[in-house]
Amino acid sequence: MRVYNDLTRQKEELRPQVEGKIQIYVCGPTVYDYFHLGNARPFVVYDTLRRYLEYRGYEVEYVQNFTDIEDKIITRAKVEGITPKELSERMIVEYFKDADGLNIKRATVHPKATETIPEIIDLISDLFDNGYAYTNDDGVYFDIAKFPDYGKLSRHSLEDLEEGASHRLAEDRQKRNPFDFVLWKFQKDGEVSWPSPWGDGRPGWHIECSAMSRKHLGKTIDIHCGGQDLIFPHHENEIAQSEAANGVPFVNYWLHNGFINVDNEKMAKSAGNFFRVRDLVEKYSYELLRFFILQPHYRMPINFSAELLDAAEHGWERIKTCVANLDFLLEQDVEAEDQELSASLAAATAEARENFIKAMDDDLNTAEAFAAIFELVREVNTLVAKGQVGKSELSEARAMIQELLGVLGLSAAVESTEISAEVLAKLEARQSAKEAKNWAEADRLRDEILAAGFRVEDTAQGPKLVPVEAE
Repeated sequence: MRVYNDLTRQKEELRPQVEGKIQIYVCGPTVYDYFHLGNARPFVVYDTLRRYLEYRGYEVEYVQNFTDIEDKIITRAKVEGITPKELSERMIVEYFKDADGLNIKRATVHPKATETIPEIIDLISDLFDNGYAYTNDDGVYFDIAKFPDYGKLSRHSLEDLEEGASHRLAEDRQKRNPFDFVLWKFQKDGEVSWPSPWGDGRPGWHIECSAMSRKHLGKTIDIHCGGQDLIFPHHENEIAQSEAANGVPFVNYWLHNGFINVDNEKMAKSAGNFFRVRDLVEKYSYELLRFFILQPHYRMPINFSAELLDAAEHGWERIKTCVANLDFLLEQDVEAEDQELSASLAAATAEARENFIKAMDDDLNTAEAFAAIFELVREVNTLVAKGQVGKSELSEARAMIQELLGVLGLSAAVESTEISAEVLAKLEARQSAKEAKNWAEADRLRDEILAAGFRVEDTAQGPKLVPVEAE
């Protein structure tokens, strides 16, 4: 598999540190609110990366954190009259409701910042020992001038940053450099705090991820993932503090997904142009949202609109309809099989998996992976329309569609709807009426069946009942 490494700006062959095992760290949510569709994209994308690597036989150690202490959490908790812990714990529960709905697998571990305070203090102590940290009146800071490689991920040079931010240094003369970032914030009145060698306080945002990844995955990890907006300053600062403390490379492969935009502007709570997943599922299913997120390549932007979601729904229904039709065909008695058609479907099924793997091996190209699935759907529909395809080949095609969708965290299986004996009797009577060319009676029975909740679909293999609520 080849992945695009943002550190080197090129696709590279994925070579884990330990053969057959891969470590992944994903920046998780700051838990002060429900997450929106833009937040959901990295959760879904990197869950899919994990699923694909597991599908290919890797053992994946997957860590996704919770930032459960931060300015936004403190502010929201004050407004609600509760503690930051009460707010964050409540929102973690809500996170999992939406994550489970999107079929995002639980991480190997979901560490919390507040449960990693000793490790955060140890990491900051290492930075002091190595000469990278200093204190001023409001906290402990990282001295970026001491780290020559600062900017290697984002391609921001220290000189350019300083030139464009002289006003920031004037505003805070205690900082040695305007882009020095906080490692430990000293306690303010009424705020939650923990004791440290430098004074009571709480961790800065960037140090949390470095400490949690070092605790659970070690000093050097295989893959670090997140949204494009985290490249600078968050991931840049993670690199600086981790490599300054540990003396070894922090991450071998950096992966970042593109934004979800609304009217070509990044979806964000700060911009007020966001759509919470919890609100969207009042109209659209969780599985459709996952399908929508994975349709384009993960590094490409998505321009969100209701029209695009509706278009995605049509594509998703096409796959589900194919699987439902295969289920129907597999329940029928097949007469003489057409060996040529059966062989063609077997070949198309094998080719679908081959093309799917080729696409996913090319930097997790889910767009091309879906193209492989849709091509198999097209072949199924075309060949079945031509004649009798063998049950074995039909079953294998169905299984392949579900297998490949499963790698993407999706399933097109439709729950079977119980059909009453009365409806089945009317269906049989309608068929008899049609054979007797009693069209008025056949139409009457069709309308009664529809009133009972089923649409009759006449196929080459016989009449098929489709629940009207599934349409």
